[in-house]
Amino acid sequence: MEKQKIIVIMPAYNAGKTLEKTVRDIPQGIVDEIILVDDGSNDDTVKIAQKLKLTVFSHPANLGYGGNQKTCYWEALKRKPDIVVMIHPDYQYDATLTEEMVRPILQNRFDIMLGSRIRTREEVLAGGMPWWKYYGNRFLTIAENIFLGLNLSEYHTGFRAYSAKALKTIPFMRMSNNFVFDQQLLISAVANKLRIGEIPVPVRYFPEASSANFYNSVEYGLSTLFNLFHHLLYKQTKLFNK
Repeated sequence: MEKQKIIVIMPAYNAGKTLEKTVRDIPQGIVDEIILVDDGSNDDTVKIAQKLKLTVFSHPANLGYGGNQKTCYWEALKRKPDIVVMIHPDYQYDATLTEEMVRPILQNRFDIMLGSRIRTREEVLAGGMPWWKYYGNRFLTIAENIFLGLNLSEYHTGFRAYSAKALKTIPFMRMSNNFVFDQQLLISAVANKLRIGEIPVPVRYFPEASSANFYNSVEYGLSTLFNLFHHLLYKQTKLFNK
């Protein structure tokens, strides 16, 4: 099989304490380039990224999680990759599984791969996920499976792989700059009939790992439900106009 070009993107905000560990876990020889976009950090994230010889872009002001990803994907697509992998640089996800994430896309079985943290309730809670975040994750995942007609174990992971075709199909530049960006992207993928798969990944929660607080999580959940209803209306309108 011809060598495919794989780019890792890292949307970063105050990731100085965890960035190097995350980068070191990415298997050697798999990735052609790592792009880090710093979203107005006030720590040494940029300095460490430069030391690690990553390709670094810096926002002069904080644009939000979705705004950060827009720059990540835009810059990645300029390099004409075959696959783009998002890994949060907060060491919450096991980057050693990068090859497992991209393999199903290389084999043309899926267009998008998700690294699911949800294998068992015991494992997730033992890994440090707050109970309110776990049950919110479960509620939203059930709702999304019903609305989108899928059977995924999690939609809210920050460890994802996309084929270039998927990113070129999804109008991500028109989406939110906030946390709901991830869900808008997957809803759009379903609307465009892209194939979504997943593999299990261990969960790691600790003080240095970035995580939305309770109030941001509530806003995120409500925004996700709003976007699901919008998707349902879109589908009904299409059926009505046939």
